[in-house]
Amino acid sequence: MAKDYYQILEVDRNASQDEVKKAFRKLAHKHHPDKQGGNEEKFKEANEAYQVLGDEKKRAQYDQYGSGAFDGSGGGQGFGGFSGFSGGAGFEDLGDIFGDMFGGGRSRQRERRGSDIQVDMELAFKESIFGVQKEVDLTKTDTCDRCSGTGGEPGEAMDTCSTCNGEGATIGVQRTILGNIQTKQTCQTCQGTGETPKKPCTTCRGLGVDRKRQTFTVTIPAGVENGAMLRVRGQGEALKGGQTGDLFVRLHVPEDKQFDRQGNMLISEAEIGFTQAALGATIDVQTVDGAVDLKIPAGTQSGAQFRLRGKGVPTSRGRGDQIVVVRVVTPQKLSRAQKKLLEELNLTQ
Repeated sequence: MAKDYYQILEVDRNASQDEVKKAFRKLAHKHHPDKQGGNEEKFKEANEAYQVLGDEKKRAQYDQYGSGAFDGSGGGQGFGGFSGFSGGAGFEDLGDIFGDMFGGGRSRQRERRGSDIQVDMELAFKESIFGVQKEVDLTKTDTCDRCSGTGGEPGEAMDTCSTCNGEGATIGVQRTILGNIQTKQTCQTCQGTGETPKKPCTTCRGLGVDRKRQTFTVTIPAGVENGAMLRVRGQGEALKGGQTGDLFVRLHVPEDKQFDRQGNMLISEAEIGFTQAALGATIDVQTVDGAVDLKIPAGTQSGAQFRLRGKGVPTSRGRGDQIVVVRVVTPQKLSRAQKKLLEELNLTQ
């Protein structure tokens, strides 16, 4: 019975090779029988389709003759081992997929890395505008000062790890539905260093890392917003034989009573009297840099906006602007003389 490999992989007939590969990887993860809810038949079917469509020559044959061109030699014949993959498409891709599923690829070893740390930091509004340096105080694992991370007592020799013979990794075999896949994992005895100490360090007991309290300075750049996350590389948890994790600092910036931030622009309000609006005036306006003079032209209406260039939030392209929204305050209490003068003026516009 003819099979529609494009339909099986859920791709268009004009799909690129990358799209075909992505579709197969998605289905392989979804239907793998070793996963909860997996479907062995659909997994085999998707693999059979990919063995053809993932190879440009086989795909051309399929487009011309259909699946009958591969009867007896298609990708579905190789499930007892790897016979269906010799020279065919997707062998390395399957190695990648099973590397993700089972913790290691056919010949890959994942780089070991210490855990990341996340902390929360409160900033004042102006600190978020102009940037600031803040101290971070936390307790975390770091390279042992006494042994410099080797795990051995200073001055003592190191032995070649007997478990991995100095390779830093051990080779294993993972049984899968497609057969046996060779895996490479970090040696648990030496933690990937290939050496074990003759005499363990008296401070870290051979771990190479020690838990200690540290204080260091973090530079907060200008213009950060509430909720921003800063990454400080190499300030996370240390790990013997691996890279140190990173520190992530989540910033919390409270709202300001005077300024409303919109991107790199600051919005503020200024109140003026009826006479100032009608005749014009010069008023003091607050900016994050301090007070500045703002000229109000005669006839200004309530809600009018004035731009203060370069008084907003600093960016890599320069500073943004500040918009001042003017509110005309109507007097609530007038003397008889003031009322009479306004009546005589009879201002309607």
